[in-house]
Amino acid sequence: MLSDMFMFVTLITGASMGIGEALAREFASKGHNLLLVARSGEKLISLAEELRKDGRVKVEVCVEDLSVVDGPARVYEFCCRQHIKVDLLVNCAGLSRAGGFYDIPTGKLEEIVMVNMMAMALLTRLFLADMVERNEGGIINIASLGGLQGVPGLGLYSATKAFVITLSEALYMELRGKGVKVVVVCPGFIETDFFEHAGHNTAHLRLPLSGVEVVVSAAINGLKKNKLYVYPTLLDKALVLSQRVVSRKTVIRLAGFFAAVPDG
Repeated sequence: MLSDMFMFVTLITGASMGIGEALAREFASKGHNLLLVARSGEKLISLAEELRKDGRVKVEVCVEDLSVVDGPARVYEFCCRQHIKVDLLVNCAGLSRAGGFYDIPTGKLEEIVMVNMMAMALLTRLFLADMVERNEGGIINIASLGGLQGVPGLGLYSATKAFVITLSEALYMELRGKGVKVVVVCPGFIETDFFEHAGHNTAHLRLPLSGVEVVVSAAINGLKKNKLYVYPTLLDKALVLSQRVVSRKTVIRLAGFFAAVPDG
């Protein structure tokens, strides 16, 4: 039997911090075996050891840098070697840089594009074929409200999240009737270390920060209900609805105002 030969897991990228870590804790509490992926090896291993303590779930670790071109393929090869099958893929790894697009170093630009877009697309492609063959599986893609329009000061980040949203939309329709669910989660501002790593001072934000637990709960509920779009808070939903009644230029200006990223 396939189930006797392989261990089925929930694979979470960006699992060493923020939303990814919170999702790992929640799925472990629900009895999911996990494969945690991130490049922060020490944090990842520490989290895995903690989640394994009560013996309820198996937790594997794959320390990998998804900004490297062959990083996603190495994650897939790790699964093949360890006889791991992915029944739920959570693409949570993400990078950003606050400030003007013209000021982003070329190397950083490539890193952000690779992690936010290429790694997400490659991992999805690598694991999706098996899900379709088994006629079961799920994909949770963590995007952002920023992906619904360009955000001045976060232009590259918002563009990469638009990619995540549109690819998720297409996959949702392509996979209807094939047993694979696709959910794209679009949170607003979340209270994690993400802003610090991006060089964005949260003191400048003009919208409240939400806790990661709100995103986790909304993502899991959205998967259960086979929703395509998940907007975790009422404010997120209100901001999305407001885009229908104002011009596109106004939407972009408001996005920049709320994000309040300094020019220099």
